[in-house]
Amino acid sequence: MEHFKHRIPYVYFFITLSIVFCSSSAQGEQLGRQYHDKASKGTPSAIFVFGDSTVDPGNNNYILTLVRANFPPYGRDFPNHVATGRFSNGFLATDFIAKHYGIKKYVPAYLDPTLSDEELMTGVSFGSALSGFDPLTSQFSGVISMVKQVENFKECKSRIEVVLGNEKANELINKSVFILSAGTNDFVANYFASPIRQAMFSVAEYQHFLLQNVHHFIMELWKEGARKIVIAGLPPIGCLPMVITLHAQNLTEHRACLDSLSSVARVYNHLLQQELNITLDKLAMYDHHVKLVYLDIYDPLESMIHHPAKFGFKEVSRGCCGTGYLESSFLCNSLSPVCEDAAKYVFWDSIHPTERTYYLLSNSARRAINFVIID
Repeated sequence: MEHFKHRIPYVYFFITLSIVFCSSSAQGEQLGRQYHDKASKGTPSAIFVFGDSTVDPGNNNYILTLVRANFPPYGRDFPNHVATGRFSNGFLATDFIAKHYGIKKYVPAYLDPTLSDEELMTGVSFGSALSGFDPLTSQFSGVISMVKQVENFKECKSRIEVVLGNEKANELINKSVFILSAGTNDFVANYFASPIRQAMFSVAEYQHFLLQNVHHFIMELWKEGARKIVIAGLPPIGCLPMVITLHAQNLTEHRACLDSLSSVARVYNHLLQQELNITLDKLAMYDHHVKLVYLDIYDPLESMIHHPAKFGFKEVSRGCCGTGYLESSFLCNSLSPVCEDAAKYVFWDSIHPTERTYYLLSNSARRAINFVIID
C-alpha cells in the first residue's frame, strides 16, 4: 500500500440554526396521534440520517466551509432544478428510502432554518459532506463531525419532546429508522491523503481505530433511544473516478478500478460486520428490541461498474460534470460542461453517484430496512 500514500492531493479538502421550538399542545397531540398511527401500520415513524456527503442534503450550506454543493449544476434534476446542497444531480438514496416507506418525500437537512415541527418529527439528516468516523477527517475541512452530529440529534430529540412530551417522543424515536453512512473520507481524504494518521497507524490498525469509533457512535444513539439502526459499509473506493485519475498513468485511457485500494474497503466491511454482530450481542443482553444491521453498498455499486449495460449505464469511470476526472464541490460549477443524460453515468462528479445510481442503491437497501422495521 505504500505507493498509494501521499498521492491524493490536499485540494480534496477544499472540495442559523432557527427551527421553530414551540408548538401548541393541541398541535402536539395531533402530531402524536399521526405518528402513532403510522407506527402501528408497520411504517417507520421517522428517518434519522448521519454521515458524509452521501447523505448530506444541505447541512454544509449553513456552516463555514468550502465543501458545498448548493450551486449549479448540482441539483439539475431535482424538482425545480434546485441546488439544495446534495452532492448529486437529484435525490440521494436516503430520499428514495424515505419516500418508498411513506415517511416523507425527501429527507431535509437538520440545519435548514425553515423546518417545521412536522418536518422535524418525520426525520432529518444530520450528515455533513467530507465528515468521517475519524474526528481528524472533519477537522481538515471544518465540516460537522460525527460527534457533533450526535449532539445535534440530542438537540432535535429535545425539541420533539417539547411538542409531543417525553413518552410519545421516546416512542417515536424507538420506531424510527436510523441510517449511518460514513467512512469513505476517512481513507480517501485522510489516511491516504495525509501523513498524520499513517505515522500513527498501519492500515489494519486504522481500520480498527475507525471501528472503535463506530461502536461508540452506535452506543450513543442507542442511549438516546435508537432501536432500528442500519450501517452502510464502504463502496469500492478504488473505483471512484477521482481516485482512478490520481493513480492513472493516462487520464483518458485504461481507466480501471484500483483493487489494491478497494481491497481495503472489503476488509473494512468484513470487520464492520463482525463488529456489528459483537455490538448487537452485547446490546441484546439489556435490550431485546434493538436491531442493528449491515448495509452492503460495495457489491451493488461494483456490479453497476463492472456490468453497466445491465443497469442502463454507459460511463462508469468518470463523472457527468466537467471532465469527470477531478471535479467535485466548487470545481463542479456553473462553468462546467455537463453530460446530456446523467442517467447514463454511474457518477455525477468525480466522487459522488448520480441520482440514478442512488435510486438503484436504495432499492438494494430495502432488505436491510425491512429487517429493522419489522417488530
